[in-house]
Amino acid sequence: MTSILNSFSSGALSLRNQDSLDLTRRRSAFSTSARRFVVRASETDTDSGVQSQVPDKAPPAAGSSINQLLGIKGAAQETNKWKIRLQLTKPVTWPPLVWGVVCGAAASGNFHWTPEDVAKSILCMLMSGPCLTGYTQTINDWYDRDIDAINEPYRPIPSGAISEQEVITQVWVLLLGGLGIAGVLDLWAGHTTPTLFYLALGGSLLSYIYSAPPLKLKQNGWVGNFALGASYISLPWWAGQALFGTLTPDVVVLTLLYSIAGLGIAIVNDFKSVEGDRAMGLQSLPVAFGTENAKWICVGAIDVTQLSVAGYLLASGKPYYALALLALIIPQIVFQFKYFLKDPVKYDVKYQASAQPFLVLGIFVTALASSH
Repeated sequence: MTSILNSFSSGALSLRNQDSLDLTRRRSAFSTSARRFVVRASETDTDSGVQSQVPDKAPPAAGSSINQLLGIKGAAQETNKWKIRLQLTKPVTWPPLVWGVVCGAAASGNFHWTPEDVAKSILCMLMSGPCLTGYTQTINDWYDRDIDAINEPYRPIPSGAISEQEVITQVWVLLLGGLGIAGVLDLWAGHTTPTLFYLALGGSLLSYIYSAPPLKLKQNGWVGNFALGASYISLPWWAGQALFGTLTPDVVVLTLLYSIAGLGIAIVNDFKSVEGDRAMGLQSLPVAFGTENAKWICVGAIDVTQLSVAGYLLASGKPYYALALLALIIPQIVFQFKYFLKDPVKYDVKYQASAQPFLVLGIFVTALASSH
């Protein structure tokens, strides 16, 4: 349960100051069938006379093989291509999407523990987690390869452990696989409108513009973090609910509210990368507002969102669900003061491991409330 929303931490960047930087550009183009999809790396700053510096952490040689398979920092160097491909998809980031599908299925009120419904839900989880989240993480690493060349030069792409063509192939396989599963689920559910396919297509587009220029939503702290929250909370919930029932306006509102909480969770991971974000022109909230202000914005987004949802449930005549949600908010606030507000860089992992399971349970309580 602790790992459900810790996925946001896998994308955090921690960069050291560089003495001077020259401009370099790398381009790669590829095509598939009749379509031509061009991927261009953003302009980055490097200097041939400046050696890349690795942040204070264990050297790659002493890394963990488990971390490598999960796609998180502290990973061991690997030469097996399939393990490297798995690393790029960052399996540690899949659980939130899987949990979102569970919440959506619960909120529909139509899920039953039959072999057919279980098979549908597992296929939906496969679409949301390994395929489309794997696509998202791979394409994000592709567009961040120049940043990683400074920050983590031993990562698969900047180190050359996997070729550009292999990365591009992986992007397409995961994307088309996810969209194909969405289409199958629509047929299986008997949808006259391919709702799941549209959700998968929209989520894939959002993932692309989050990472890729010229829009590159991640450059803006507000827009980028909200898009990240929506991708990890709203979209898989909608997919699970659409698979077994229909989306309703109140569910859309509730999940978008939780996406604001997701914005707060995403901010948690921006504090370690202030120097790098500033150097690369990324306007994360800690860069834009300063560390002290940003940490209060972060906890405010998380807490106010959940309190608003509790108020909505109370006003909707569901007091027991509202009280249950309030009971889950209190320990989160305790851990915010105990860890995060003291030092958001030093205690970010402890805070997320301690507080986020309560947030996850709160989302599920809201899903159960929506089904009644």
